[in-house]
Order: sequence, then C-alpha cells, then structure tokens
Amino acid sequence: MADSAKWYVIHTYSGYENKVANNIETVVENRQMQDQILEVKIPMETVTEIKDNKKREVERKVFPGYVLVKLAVDVENGEYVMSDDTWYVIRNTRGVTGFVGPESKPVPLSDEEVLALGVEKRQVEVAYQVGDLVNIIDGPFGDFSGVVEEIDPEKDLVRVTISMFGRETPVEFALDQVEPAVD
Repeated sequence: MADSAKWYVIHTYSGYENKVANNIETVVENRQMQDQILEVKIPMETVTEIKDNKKREVERKVFPGYVLVKLAVDVENGEYVMSDDTWYVIRNTRGVTGFVGPESKPVPLSDEEVLALGVEKRQVEVAYQVGDLVNIIDGPFGDFSGVVEEIDPEKDLVRVTISMFGRETPVEFALDQVEPAVD
C-alpha cells in the first residue's frame, strides 16, 4: 500500500484533455483502482469575455494540453514511486503523450506548486467574523488592530479596516495573518 499521494502532470494532445480525464476515470472505476489513482483534474479558470458588446463568463483551461492526476506513491530511497499498474494505465490512455518530467520520467509537483495552481484548497478555520475586532499577527502591519470588513475564503483573504495616520484604511490580509482581539 502506498505511503502518500502526489500530484503529477500528464501531457495530452491539444483538445483531448476532457477525453483523457474521462478515460482515466472510467478505467479507475472499471479496474477498482481508486486507491491508486485518487483524483483527475483539468485546471480551469472563469474569464469574462466581451464579444459584440456583451459580457459572458467563460470557463477556460489554465494549461491547455495538460491534465493533473493525484496518485498514490511509495517512497523509495527518497524518491516518489508510483505502481507499475498506475503508470501503465495512464501512459496507455488514448491521447496521452507522456508524463511531464525529464525524459518523460514522472516528477511530482511540489506542495508549493499544488497550492499555486489552486488544485487543492487549504482550509483555514477562522475564529472571527465580519464586524469583529482583530489583531494583525504577521507582516508589515503586525501589532495593528482593526475591524473585519469582509472575509473571502475562496481567495484566502480577509479585509480589515485599520487606523493609520488618523485615517481608516482597508487592508487585505491572508486569513491566517489575523486573530480575534482578546478583551
């Protein structure tokens, strides 16, 4: 059984991303490989397009020609190694040209890359809400206090109004840069 799981990038023919993702998910289901191939994702972004003076929200692939897969891996000699079955299934899926890595040797994404791509959202539980007094505990405004104006968990941000030079100024912080003020 695998020690952990890592995200890998698969290169596909352009326009085959959805077919590849669906084919891999079908094979996983048919062969009961849910414990080896955990997730298949195509990174998407919502973009506002203006055409003929009309605004439309459009879903667009962030990386055309690529599909991300989360695979169960073992750690051998400090390297992440996927099972032969997993490698075979992905490599022989129609539309797949190979894994991203030197000489098509699969290289997992780092945790920072996964966070930057927005593939996995990290949940931050907050003990404050809009209208609460909070202390800023990190960054250039450390030791400042302010009132929470808005919380945006999707973007991992909180907007706090702080008093600076006698003016009320809204400043955005990461959710974990503020904590409730103790009375």
